[in-house]
Amino acid sequence: MSTPHGRPEEGALAPGGTPQSGKGAPLAAQGGPQERSLPPGGGEGAQRPVGAPQGLEVSAMPDGVPAGPLLSPQAYARIDREVAKFPAAQKQSAVMAALAIAQDETGWITPQVIDDIAHYLDMAPIAVYEVASFYNMYNNRPGGRFKIGVCTCLPCALRDGAKAGEYLKERLGIDYGETTADGVFTLVETECLGACGDAPVCLVNNKRMESFMDNARLDALIGELKAKA
Repeated sequence: MSTPHGRPEEGALAPGGTPQSGKGAPLAAQGGPQERSLPPGGGEGAQRPVGAPQGLEVSAMPDGVPAGPLLSPQAYARIDREVAKFPAAQKQSAVMAALAIAQDETGWITPQVIDDIAHYLDMAPIAVYEVASFYNMYNNRPGGRFKIGVCTCLPCALRDGAKAGEYLKERLGIDYGETTADGVFTLVETECLGACGDAPVCLVNNKRMESFMDNARLDALIGELKAKA
């Protein structure tokens, strides 16, 4: 699985379920972050590592313990199935799957999601935050209903991937990392999607791959997704 910096080897999970350390590894893998309290409005008692991106606090609760269930019973059942794949003492290894399941329900990784997953897997909220902020398939701030990712890595860029991205910017009236005013689309760049021969390629909501995306196909995709919004 690729990282925002294109170093897939750093995505390997350590026995505790946290990506192993490296130059671009999560903060706690490098000895732990410094923390500071956020001002009111950032969540009472919330913590954010110094230098962390705005929009995702480590904990929304003073003690990091959720007030009650955040997700649906079906979501927790799915998480339980992921936890069962690992030894009982290593259930933290299911953190990536748990975050993906939670994001499917909540739309993005809120501070409350951080707390809930941390509590459910017996992890520190900062450890969950490290994973959520390291991998680019997790949404660390609110976005549109449909997140369209365009691969602009070199092989795709040479096969009109960059042009596809520019066309989407023009059609949607937004830049990478932005969301349309109606809340329907968010446009992002992706790392390699492993389909260089199909360029230009797009990824919708981290799950649906679209290949050979010339302008006509992009128009058809936008029309289809708008109809579902």
